[in-house]
Amino acid sequence: MRKLVLLFSGILLFSCGKKVIEKPEKLIPQEKMVAILHDLAILNSAKSSFNHVMEDKGIKVMEFLYQKHEIDSIQFSQSDLYYASVPLEYQAIYEKVEAKLETRRATLEKTTKKRNDSIREAQKKKIDSTIKPKVDKTKS
Repeated sequence: MRKLVLLFSGILLFSCGKKVIEKPEKLIPQEKMVAILHDLAILNSAKSSFNHVMEDKGIKVMEFLYQKHEIDSIQFSQSDLYYASVPLEYQAIYEKVEAKLETRRATLEKTTKKRNDSIREAQKKKIDSTIKPKVDKTKS
């Protein structure tokens, strides 16, 4: 039984050492892949909220991304497949994408809060200026 476990472990060890997917000739660098996936997440979110607007304007998410990042669909697919075959690198890419999205979310929340506070303050001043102060005629 022990020999069988050792044999199985050895086979597993050697099979893990083989590359499942060969590195593509035009591999997109990790940082560029992060930027592409970040943009893709934002565009997909916008598409889910404003699909009719994007369709009316003729905006196609993937074509836009390919043009913006100067890549083609084959290069993106091969790079994505390659990174997916290397789980630690793929995880690192997605963690960076998540961090960028979180930073963007925090910035937008801060900006929105600042704008809302400014609007509230302006409305308060407007209301305060329309209220006439009561003059005490007995003191004059």
